[in-house]
Amino acid sequence: MSTTHPADAADLDEVSQRVLGALMEKQVTVPGSYPMTLNALRTACNQSSSREPVMDLDEQTVEATVRALKEQGLLRIVWADSGRRTLKYHQALDEVLGLAEDEKALLTVLLLRGPQSPGELRSRTERLHAFADREDVERTLEELAAREQPLVRRLDRRSGDRDHRWAHLLGPEPGAAAAAAPALPDDAGAEDGPEARDAVVLGMYDGLADAYAERYATELDGWGLPLERWLLWRVAEHAAETGLPLVEAGAGPGHVTAYLAAQGADARGLDVSPAMAALARARHPELRFDVGDLRRLMRPEAAEGWGAVVSWFSTHHFSPGELPDVVAALARPLAPGGQLLLATFTGTEVHRVGEWLGYDVTGLAVVPTDPTRLVEAVRAAGLEDVEWYVRGARPEDGEDSDRVFVLARRP
Repeated sequence: MSTTHPADAADLDEVSQRVLGALMEKQVTVPGSYPMTLNALRTACNQSSSREPVMDLDEQTVEATVRALKEQGLLRIVWADSGRRTLKYHQALDEVLGLAEDEKALLTVLLLRGPQSPGELRSRTERLHAFADREDVERTLEELAAREQPLVRRLDRRSGDRDHRWAHLLGPEPGAAAAAAPALPDDAGAEDGPEARDAVVLGMYDGLADAYAERYATELDGWGLPLERWLLWRVAEHAAETGLPLVEAGAGPGHVTAYLAAQGADARGLDVSPAMAALARARHPELRFDVGDLRRLMRPEAAEGWGAVVSWFSTHHFSPGELPDVVAALARPLAPGGQLLLATFTGTEVHRVGEWLGYDVTGLAVVPTDPTRLVEAVRAAGLEDVEWYVRGARPEDGEDSDRVFVLARRP
């Protein structure tokens, strides 16, 4: 019998939350390989699906975390029953908290994916526990909230949400520290006005088109960037299933549009830079590329709306105050059921660019996006089924900032 008090489980850092959530999930979904080895546990923690945010934990971090959890009585380290003597890891959080199967299922998904609505929780716990309906989920949440030491709480409804979300109380929400950082000013990156900023951006991309293509047009080749390729594949497949066209707003030299088309989508591109659009046409003459501003994205000529709209690192020159209108403009021409995929940089400081790809681009600003603020803008645009992922920077590829990806659907 564990002597750990439930209060010991109420201050888990985000890595401990991920480790315990992954163990609780795999205990139910793959019992044949549970308890888990260190390598299997690390892989489960770093999954690109069913995790928000996506993490990239190294083996040393996971090992240090499981040993700390063992000291807290929230995890047991055991030897493999047969074969090679290998250490394996078994969570004890459900025992410490006295969780029933339905309660364990909800806490597992909350630990892995952060705050969610009852409807989202019901669909995401199907492999863990079969809730009868949405009301069944809410009853269990209310029981967890009514404990002497509450384990969950209902959050205030946000602008654009149709339902309340629930969060666990076992520690801070992943990314909470970043979310608590001072917000960038609404005009960050456009202090001299949007018109002046637009002129700088247009002149830069017109001048850099060839150098940009040489640097980035092969980034999706091979097996690199697995998260990015997976998200693009998902949205291309969805658009193909709807039978409606897909547009990449801010297509640059056209390589992402071409990748989407290769996955079966009726894909075309749009870019504000005439030089970029001309280069994309030359590189991919079988595809259509138009010149246009993503803030004034129109519906396709022969369809009720787009099956999908993709904005792939094309919003990072807009100021935070412009973000809601930009997202709304991208979401507005979606057909019912159409998807919006956004990818951009995240961070806390505006990056003032002086030289890039061998060119003087003084005056250009790269404005990072707060993931929470981006998700709020997506919800405020009337989209639902919102998923978001944060990927750490890859210094080996010259990256110096994290990336955030948001996928959502128009009702």
